[in-house]
Amino acid sequence: MHEEIIISGFGGQGALFAGQLLAYAGMDSGKHVTWIPSYGPEMRGGTAHCTVVISDEPIGSPMVRNPSAVIALNLPSLDKYEGLVKPGGVLIYNSSLVERAVSRADIRVAPTPANAISMEETAPLLEGKPGDARLANVVMLGALVQATGLLPLEAIEAALAAHLPQRHRRWLEPNGRALRRGAGIAEAVAL
Repeated sequence: MHEEIIISGFGGQGALFAGQLLAYAGMDSGKHVTWIPSYGPEMRGGTAHCTVVISDEPIGSPMVRNPSAVIALNLPSLDKYEGLVKPGGVLIYNSSLVERAVSRADIRVAPTPANAISMEETAPLLEGKPGDARLANVVMLGALVQATGLLPLEAIEAALAAHLPQRHRRWLEPNGRALRRGAGIAEAVAL
């Protein structure tokens, strides 16, 4: 197994954290892993993406030109990476923010309403306030793992438990639910 993944979105959407979780889960599962973040100078609101390579064998290069899977958290990311996904690869995009359809027929596609799911999962913790989109990245990660079979969902849950910063521990359970709901979306699409 050798998977090359790009996770991309606006700064602040958690693209880099999702990539870190995936890399930690891969390492904890005994895989060879690389994780390379990239972000614009603006950080929040600018563009941010990372590449993650997970393999059973040593990784020759961390560079990814034609990923086997892409998570696009917003429309600019979908526009940029849709054409680069390998034929037969997987494209997971945030249908809460992207209204256009994917034009390629040679890849597997899972539109995932990540922001909507995140809003539902975070609302109970925000004491009467509307929910927010802070879990959208984890929803998308759940869809990716389900669609690719890259790692067991439990490996991502364990990485969340091990690496979620202490100041965000109250979000652990909602993150777990968001992860499973994302996996359910990909399963329903039957990629």
